[in-house]
Amino acid sequence: MSKLDAKIPKGPLKDKWTNHKNSINLVNPANKRSIDVIVVGTGLAGASAAASLAEMGYNVKSFCFQDSPRRAHSIAAQGGINAAKNYQNDGDSVYRLFYDTVKGGDYRSREANVYRLAEVSTNIIDQCVAQGVPFAREYGGLLDNRSFGGVQVSRTFYAKGQTGQQLLLGAYSAMSRQINKGKIAMYNRHEMLDVVIVDGKARGIIARNLITGEIERHSAHAVVLASGGYGNVFFLSTNAMGSNVTAAWKAHKKGAYFSNPCFTQIHPTCIPVSGEYQSKLTLMSESLRNDGRIWVPKNIEDVEAIRSGKKKPTELTEDERDYYLERRYPAFGNLVPRDVASRAAKERCDAGYGVNETGEAVYLDFASAIERYGKEQVNIKGLDESDSKLITKLGKEVVKAKYGNLFQMYEKITDDNPYEMPMKIYPAVHYTMGGLWVDYNLMTNVSGLYACGEANFSDHGANRLGASALMQGLADGYFVLPYTIGDYLADDIRTGAIPTDLPEFDEAEKQAKERIDKLVNNKGTKTVDYFHKKLGKIIWNDCGMSRNKEDLLRAIDEVAALREEFWKDVKVPGSSEEFNQELEKAGRVADFLELGELMCKDALERAESCGGHFREESQTEEGEALRNDKDFTFVSSWEYNEKPSESTLHKEELVFENIEVKQRSYK
Repeated sequence: MSKLDAKIPKGPLKDKWTNHKNSINLVNPANKRSIDVIVVGTGLAGASAAASLAEMGYNVKSFCFQDSPRRAHSIAAQGGINAAKNYQNDGDSVYRLFYDTVKGGDYRSREANVYRLAEVSTNIIDQCVAQGVPFAREYGGLLDNRSFGGVQVSRTFYAKGQTGQQLLLGAYSAMSRQINKGKIAMYNRHEMLDVVIVDGKARGIIARNLITGEIERHSAHAVVLASGGYGNVFFLSTNAMGSNVTAAWKAHKKGAYFSNPCFTQIHPTCIPVSGEYQSKLTLMSESLRNDGRIWVPKNIEDVEAIRSGKKKPTELTEDERDYYLERRYPAFGNLVPRDVASRAAKERCDAGYGVNETGEAVYLDFASAIERYGKEQVNIKGLDESDSKLITKLGKEVVKAKYGNLFQMYEKITDDNPYEMPMKIYPAVHYTMGGLWVDYNLMTNVSGLYACGEANFSDHGANRLGASALMQGLADGYFVLPYTIGDYLADDIRTGAIPTDLPEFDEAEKQAKERIDKLVNNKGTKTVDYFHKKLGKIIWNDCGMSRNKEDLLRAIDEVAALREEFWKDVKVPGSSEEFNQELEKAGRVADFLELGELMCKDALERAESCGGHFREESQTEEGEALRNDKDFTFVSSWEYNEKPSESTLHKEELVFENIEVKQRSYK
C-alpha cells in the first residue's frame, strides 16, 4: 500500500486554482498544431473537452459508441445545473456551494477540487448562455433558479425538464464547428477496447468499429477518458442501456487506480420496478421535490386498502398522511440529499408502508403546490378566491409550465395522471461517485491518461448533490482540463506523431482480438442478459442501498463464481466481423463482472457509513449514516492485480483545513 499524491497546489484555498494556472507550463499556438489528443466519450465532459481542446488548436480524435455525439447519456439529465451566481440574493456564494458539496458528500471529497468546482461554476452558465442554451428566465429577463436537495438556497439553473439535453446541444454545436474545421476527427459507432501504454505513457487506444467489426489503432500524445459511470453494473438503473465501464476498466487493468467503487448513488425519485421484463428504470427529476411532497399513509389499514384498490390516496386526509421527510428533517424537508431521502423511503417501505403491489413505492404529491400556485394566480389576476375549480385549473397551468414534460413522461409510462393522482416513486441506481483516481490536474496515476466527469472520482465524495453532475462535467471539459493538459503536453512539442506500429500497439490489439474471439467462439447456452441480470440482483441486494459484512462476503464469492460461469457458458450469436450488439454487451458485462467484485471488496474494506455507502453495522440510534473519521478519512484507490480479489489498496489521505468535519445533520 502506498499513499497517493494529489499534487494539490500550495497556498490559501481561494487562491490555489488561480496561482496554479499562473504557474503551469503552456503550449504555444503553433506547437498545439502538432499535438494529438484522443477523447473517449461525447457526453458533457467529453464534448466540452473535445470542443475546447480543438478550439485551442490541438488535433482531437473523438470517439463515441452512439451514432451521434448528441446521443450521449448526458441528454437524459433533466433537472438543472448548479452555479453560485446568487441571482436570488438568498445568501449563496462560492464558499457556500463548496461547503454544501463537501457536506453533501459526507466529508469524503478533496477540498481543493471541490472549491475549484464551485469557483468555475459561475463561468459555466455564461459559457452556455453564449452558446444559446435556453435557460428559464424570470419575468424581468434574469435567469431563473430553483432549489435541489441538500441546500437551502436556489442555485440551480434549468431549461424546463430538459437541461441536460440543451447543455449537450450547446457542447455538440461547439464540437460540430471544430469537426467542420477539421480539428476534430469524429469516430461515431466506435468503442474503445483498450488503452495503449508506451514507456509508461498513454499513447493511444484500440477501438472497434461497431458497424464493420474492424479493429483499429489510434495514437495520440494524451488520452482523455470521459466515458461516464458504471451504474449499469446493477442491470436496472436510470442509465441508458448502452452505458458501460469498459473504457475506465480497461485503463484500470493497464495500471490506472480505481477509486471508491462502492460509492454509488441511489436516486429517490424514480418510477418503481414493475416486472422482470424491464431493462431499465426511468428517473423523475429531483426538481420535482421543489413542489412535490413525499408521503405514505400513517395507518397500515389504509396501506392495505390502497394496495387492494379499495381506497384512493386522494381520499386520505392530511392527518392520515405521514410526510416522513418533513417529519424527520424539518430544516430541509423534502429537499434532503439523495442518499438521505432514499434510505428514508426504504425504511418506510421495509416497515410495510409501501403503496404499490410490490410494497416498494411512496407517493410524490403535487396537490398542495397546485392549490398554492392557483391561489397565487387568482390573487394576481383579481379573480374569485372562493372558486376552487378555477384555483385548481390555474395551479395546474403553473405546474405544467414548470414540469409539464416530466408529468407527460410519467403518465405515458404509468397511465396515471400526476395532476390528479400522486406519483409513485422509489429509489433506484443513478450515478456513481467512484471512478478512476485523478490528481488535481485530472490526470490518473498513468502519465498522459486523463479522466473527466463521471469517469473520475474527484468532486462528490460519498454522495453527489443534485444538479452537480452537469456542473462537474462542464467544469472539467471547459475550464479545467484545457488548462492542466498543457502542463503535460508541453514536453511533447518535439515528439512528433506517435506511430501505431509499435510493439505495445501490437500486443494491445492482439489481446483485444483474443478476448473477442473467445466470446464469439464460446458456444455456451446462456444469454448475456442472463448473467447481467443475475449480477445486478447480487449487487443490488448485497451492495445497494445498505450493506453488511456477511452479505458482502457472500456477494464476493457469488460474483466470482458467476464470472467463472460466464466465461464457460455465455452464448454470443453472430460473428465479430459485423454489427453485433450481443458481442458489445458481452464485452461490457464481462467488465461489470470484475467491477462488481471490486465494489463489494471496497464496501467490505470501508467499515463505516458515509453518504451513499451505508454499512448496517455503522449507524446512529436514529438510523442515520455514522462515519468513522479516525480510520476512513481517505480515498480508497485500487490497483489491479490479475483479478479483483487480489487488488492492492492505495490511500489518499483527505485533509480538511477549511471546513469543520462533523456528523451531517439536515434536521
